[in-house]
Amino acid sequence: MMPHDLTLLILALAPFLVLTALRINAAFVFLSLCLGAVLVQYVADDVNSFLGIFAAHINAVGTSTVRLVLLFAPAALTAVFMLFSIHGRMRAMLNVLPAAAASLFAVLLAVPLLAPGMRSSVESQHLWHQLVSAQSLVIGLGAVFSLFFMWAARKKQKVSESRGRR
Repeated sequence: MMPHDLTLLILALAPFLVLTALRINAAFVFLSLCLGAVLVQYVADDVNSFLGIFAAHINAVGTSTVRLVLLFAPAALTAVFMLFSIHGRMRAMLNVLPAAAASLFAVLLAVPLLAPGMRSSVESQHLWHQLVSAQSLVIGLGAVFSLFFMWAARKKQKVSESRGRR
């Protein structure tokens, strides 16, 4: 690994460490990132147009900031609401899988939204090219892990509700 890849590695590790240390349900964070990506695709231009009413000239950094806020706001709010939602050692260990997927997915979604200078700096890194080549795997496994975790939680919730009715 080259020294300049360290920045990208830190960007990927920071969310992973936060999600695992604070026992945040990473499956919901992953799906919140999906929602953020949809907001960026369908809402960002309208938000920028609206902001253009108040600021006559929004530069690339302003546009990039709006897009990044739309991308990360659902995930950040989900993380806050899901603090310490993972209970038990086994669930915490299994939460590592969607946490890794969510962290890598966040980087994959965020880098193209950066201002042009920052984006080209990251995209020139060797580690970025490796991550992009694995993006299908990251997204596919992240989606499968997230759905599995949600289905497993639902099944356990149903069982505990039926026990309480007896």
